[in-house]
Amino acid sequence: MRYRPSSRMKKTAAGTGVTLLLAGLNIPAALSFAQERLHEYRVSRPEYMARYGSWEVIDIPEEYRTNAIHAALLRTGKVLLIAGSGNQQEEFDAGSFQTVLWDPEDNTFTEVPTPEDLFCAGHAQLPDGRLLVAGGTARYEVLGDAVTHAGGPMLIKNENPDRRRKFPEGTRLRSPEGREYVTEAAVTVPPATKEVVGGEVQVTASEVRVFVTAVEEGEAGVATEPAQYSIEGLSAEDAGDLYGMAGQLTLEDQDFQGIDAAFEFDPEAERYVPVARMEEARWYPTLTALPDGRVLTVSGLDEVGEVVPGINEIYDPKTKTWSEGPERYFPTYPALFLTQGGEIFYTGSNAGYGPADEGREPGLWDLESNTFTEVGGLSDADQLETSASLLLPPAQEQRFMVLGGGGVGESEESTERTAIIDLTEENPRYRDGPPLPQGTRYLSSVILPDDTVFTSGGSEDYRGRGDSDILKAQFYDPATNSFRPAADPTVGRNYHSEALLLPDGRVATFGSDPLFGDADNTRMGEFEKRIEVYTPPYLHDGREERRPALGEGPERAAPGETVTFATGQSGRIAEARLMRPSAVTHTTDVEQRSLQLEVRRGAGGVSFTLPEDPALVPPGWYMLFVSDEEGTPSEARWIQIGEGLAKD
Repeated sequence: MRYRPSSRMKKTAAGTGVTLLLAGLNIPAALSFAQERLHEYRVSRPEYMARYGSWEVIDIPEEYRTNAIHAALLRTGKVLLIAGSGNQQEEFDAGSFQTVLWDPEDNTFTEVPTPEDLFCAGHAQLPDGRLLVAGGTARYEVLGDAVTHAGGPMLIKNENPDRRRKFPEGTRLRSPEGREYVTEAAVTVPPATKEVVGGEVQVTASEVRVFVTAVEEGEAGVATEPAQYSIEGLSAEDAGDLYGMAGQLTLEDQDFQGIDAAFEFDPEAERYVPVARMEEARWYPTLTALPDGRVLTVSGLDEVGEVVPGINEIYDPKTKTWSEGPERYFPTYPALFLTQGGEIFYTGSNAGYGPADEGREPGLWDLESNTFTEVGGLSDADQLETSASLLLPPAQEQRFMVLGGGGVGESEESTERTAIIDLTEENPRYRDGPPLPQGTRYLSSVILPDDTVFTSGGSEDYRGRGDSDILKAQFYDPATNSFRPAADPTVGRNYHSEALLLPDGRVATFGSDPLFGDADNTRMGEFEKRIEVYTPPYLHDGREERRPALGEGPERAAPGETVTFATGQSGRIAEARLMRPSAVTHTTDVEQRSLQLEVRRGAGGVSFTLPEDPALVPPGWYMLFVSDEEGTPSEARWIQIGEGLAKD
């Protein structure tokens, strides 16, 4: 029988023919075009997609295209994309903050009013399905020659024990030499404390920090010595009780500054609900769920642009209030994971700000005793910034993985190193895993229902400098400790990018904030607003039509409880996974975890017993996936797990 090419092949051949005709005019362009057409044809073949998967760029109406700095999957199946001011100074200055809800099921979008600049906040899933969002931006950085007015932190002190004082933004203070400075935020200074010691009354001044800048430009506003500053406009009596204290005020770089805001995002009402504000302002903080449903909040840049010096807080969703946590210093966005038994494991991954030699050693943190046990064995330990890390599936095995990363700050260094640690060992330490194809920063790593880890994107240099985005993806298989290739993405992802698992088993990728837009680093980069979705091989080759399904079952259950779901396919169900939805930013996703459930098949139904340890299954909403012998997953069923929750 004579071979007859398909209509698609005919079109490709015709296109190639045209290309050859053009070759005489522009051979490099013609060859590039031909290679692109050949690649498009190859990746569209069913046999290719069945082995490597496929990518699709999602159509987004222009009014909903946003700078996705944060992405979180809600228990409604929608994805919350938080931009805030989106790393755009003009949006911050205009007070224009954005949040968009994306429904991947029908590809619809909704804009949500954003009450404050939640750009570079932290987030964690709460037991009732709300998302806690805390921190954000009070001021954008000013660097290099753009620093025209000297500035720095100042303490406003109050020695009056009988009254607090409020000072608006722009309050003026004068040095003994006559230099004037203005506050960049409003502050409220509480009364001084008064106590009787040995029969004598002792008064201790209260104090609040605020960033101030000089009224005069340049060197005229620089203060080289510590000094006391008078507050203008006070009466003579008040001036004795209220004053400012500051060290050097310089023309050095001025970092981003954080806010103390906190909100719960309600996925049903689709709005932010304000809760008590934190004691500390935080920009780049990490929020980690605890076994009792509370949330540990760590690190961040404070209200004057300095790393919070080990002052940590715990949020209680029952009272909507904050309390003091154990003190420990970490660089910003540290990857802090809840472990079996309740300790916190710091993988060493972080997103940057802080000294290169402080708080960067990975280890186990016991919150009750506030002790920290370092773990060693990590190769390229000086290249953990912007690395990815995760709790490998299944979570019961307590193995953690670090992937890639780069040097501190704007370093050109990046590493292909991966490393794995088993916390069940008597003396756990990292051991090298299989290397990535190349040095990679900002790698996205997503746990799939078949226990593989899908990794994609990133860049070799800081923020994609030198056109160094990596258009590659691969699967890591914990069972074989090896990588295998996946289909290549078409959209580059570096700084400010995210990826997460959707309830239908696909992976969605968002964002990217390249520093430059060309290989020569001469043109400013533009934020990547496109969403690209990856469909794994387990949903190709006709397997999507054959995927197993769960019928009626409980929506709520307690740890250790056995739950049963109706299904006429119990004989096909081989595996079950309970997966916590992601909340990710800056390559930091301490929420995602996958738990193996034993499958018990019965007539017309299938049962699973949930883990008892709430440190393995912190309270909240989870996706329940079942898979067949081929590894084809069902669509997820949502179930809320926590103490006191009975089956419906």
